[in-house]
Amino acid sequence: MVNLGNIWQYLALQSPLQSISGDQLNASSTTAKMAVTSYSLPQLPYAYDALEPYISAQIMELHHSKHHQAYVTNLNNALAAVAGADITDQIALQQVIKFNGGGHINHSLFWQNLAPAISDDVNHAAVAKELVATIEKTWGSFEAFQKAFSGALLGIQGSGWGWLVKDGGALRIVTTKDQDPVVGGEVPIFGVDMWEHAYYLQYLNGKAAYVENIWKVINWKKAEERFLGTREDAFSVLKAVL
Repeated sequence: MVNLGNIWQYLALQSPLQSISGDQLNASSTTAKMAVTSYSLPQLPYAYDALEPYISAQIMELHHSKHHQAYVTNLNNALAAVAGADITDQIALQQVIKFNGGGHINHSLFWQNLAPAISDDVNHAAVAKELVATIEKTWGSFEAFQKAFSGALLGIQGSGWGWLVKDGGALRIVTTKDQDPVVGGEVPIFGVDMWEHAYYLQYLNGKAAYVENIWKVINWKKAEERFLGTREDAFSVLKAVL
């Protein structure tokens, strides 16, 4: 279950404000303390057409400049509104902050775990040796992992995300609903957006084709960095776009 406190833990992780104690992570006090923070749309590390033919330039531009921007705008508007709100209005804004904060977090991570198919960064065997070794140890083979992960993606009902996460020293495949991010101490290695806006203009209802092709543009160099790093390292992208 993802609650508002989980969202604040992620957003506060890279906030320029002083850290918030566990006792302060309740809906009213945390919201008031974080209301001065404003978030920005991150720049992509590649051009909109760089992932073609697997993800079209049209999808990338709409997904980034419209959908992700909407999450950022709505999050900032909610943060500004809640600063002067009474407790009743603060409670009403919690869902807005949870949904749009999660959308900003997930997409900021997502853009970084993609790379052009012609890039060396998509060669998992060359640039993610330690991660691949752990994947093979966990699932028996890289191909078995791909099959399991693809199955999890296609099993998502409605909108959501699929993630490979590091939980302690172990790897797990998890799915999250709507814009819920991964929670707790888990480190997101890479995620795949299974909302229709991520694929429908190109693949229509062909989710299986989208899932098959997304493997061709996974940034395994970034995945290796996250696997070897900490949760704070993975979420450092948020600091760059405050």
